[in-house]
Amino acid sequence: MIALENVWKAYPLHGRYRWILRGLNLVVEKGAAIGVLGRNGAGKSTLVRLLAQVELPDHGRVRREMSVSWPLGGAQGTQGSLTGSDNVRFLARIYGLPVERTVQWVRDFVELGPYFEMPVATYSSGMRARLVLTLSLLVDFECYLIDEGLASGDARFAERYGRELQQRLSRSSVIMVSHSAELVGRLCNKAAILDQGVLTPYRNVDEALARYKTL
Repeated sequence: MIALENVWKAYPLHGRYRWILRGLNLVVEKGAAIGVLGRNGAGKSTLVRLLAQVELPDHGRVRREMSVSWPLGGAQGTQGSLTGSDNVRFLARIYGLPVERTVQWVRDFVELGPYFEMPVATYSSGMRARLVLTLSLLVDFECYLIDEGLASGDARFAERYGRELQQRLSRSSVIMVSHSAELVGRLCNKAAILDQGVLTPYRNVDEALARYKTL
């Protein structure tokens, strides 16, 4: 289980503090796939940092009783000076995976062509996101934390990754923080809306999507 318990977070702005998150409460059980929808500036990135324990809340607490992935979809999880294949080898050795078989699986799945043997620092943001997302499939996390990740890939990759992710829902949870109603509707079984720092959970995904379209 992961729980947000009256979580508040503020940052200094022009000599004053601005509250970005205001009293967030949320419980994510095993097997839940929850999509947190929010427009730009709603506080989504701040929420991801707190869930990943990159930052701490100013008030309240975040309880993590499951292993949580790095935030998927950004630069986290790779070393820019290494090639894509070397990043895979490094991760495979850490987690005791068969190295060359793992490299070949990632090469086939991520479809980066010759870039797979080039430094990750030379990748576009979308290419790097695809690699990070694919690397996450190698580790059996109890909860996958996705920050706009699938929106960074093309439609074909997003569909393929979505199928792999859904296979893990029987034993894992997903927290997807996104502005994409279509993505949340397709991959999540629960939803909440983050608006002006306030998080509102909904009883079902369709209700959340309908409300989100009015914001």
